[in-house]
Amino acid sequence: MQQSTAWLLPALGLLAALVVVAIAVGSTPIPASVVVEALSRSLTGAYGEAGPTPIDRIVVDLRLPRALLAVMVGAGLGVVGCLLQTVTRNDLADPFLFGLSSGAAAGAVLVITVTGDVLGIWTLPIAAFVGGMLASTIVLVLVARLRDQGPARLILAGLAVSFLFMAVTNYLVFAGDQRAAHSVLFWTLGGLGLARWDLLPIALAGAVVIFVFAQVSYRRLDALLAGDDTARTLGVNVDAMRRITFLVCAFATAAFVSITGVIGFVGLMVPHLARGFVGPMHKGLIIMSAIIGACLLLASDIAARTLLMPQELPIGIVTTALGAVFVLGLLRRL
Repeated sequence: MQQSTAWLLPALGLLAALVVVAIAVGSTPIPASVVVEALSRSLTGAYGEAGPTPIDRIVVDLRLPRALLAVMVGAGLGVVGCLLQTVTRNDLADPFLFGLSSGAAAGAVLVITVTGDVLGIWTLPIAAFVGGMLASTIVLVLVARLRDQGPARLILAGLAVSFLFMAVTNYLVFAGDQRAAHSVLFWTLGGLGLARWDLLPIALAGAVVIFVFAQVSYRRLDALLAGDDTARTLGVNVDAMRRITFLVCAFATAAFVSITGVIGFVGLMVPHLARGFVGPMHKGLIIMSAIIGACLLLASDIAARTLLMPQELPIGIVTTALGAVFVLGLLRRL
């Protein structure tokens, strides 16, 4: 923990700086000092008789929720990737690999192309959440029917379900309202455009659930690093731990994807980066994965909004490009 503590303050400082930069950049650039002043006025309520200025409203009502959403989703996906890589003993495991993201995408695309907003602004998040949980349930049911419920079976079941929901999504795009194709494309590539104060509790719930579960279970996760047989001798119910971890990861991923769409490779990259700072033990690894994940998604969002300004790239394009370079780097190390 001494090594992880040494990196904690610089990492938190970088995170705070990225939050300010993410709020400052945009179609109307705002100096960082003005951002800090606006945030201070918001916290203290010291607006004066004239009330909030237009800059205050841009900072607090538009850009701050987006930055906070990036922090919650990035941190959550980082921890999800960390847990999935541990319980499957697969360094390339992330939510994509188990159908969690593709299930949520299918639910959202069903709304966009077929049903429409039957529940108002909550229709898309609810449909995506249900799709993600449905995919995870199918994976767990498939694995439960197998005699060997090891990590390899979990990965194969997840891949099968992922391909199934990808096929469903492609069919819905082809057979549904073609005018919605642009919305489908942007959503399936991910973005933070739905960030609003009233939707942030969904992402917060996912982040809190996965982080608390990881912190409570860090000793059992450490035991899994030594292999299933060793973990059993230490009193860990390996199969139950694997199922519960997968279910919690599914809940968190569905919550994130229901607001941001599919953002790939964050869960894959972050645990590897965090291990380079704090090692493989989970007490420090979980915290560092959360911080690095938040920083990575904030930086990716800044790039997505500035590379083709005034157009905004889907954030999934940026994270996928980074992920491709990262995987090539892993290959060179093997």
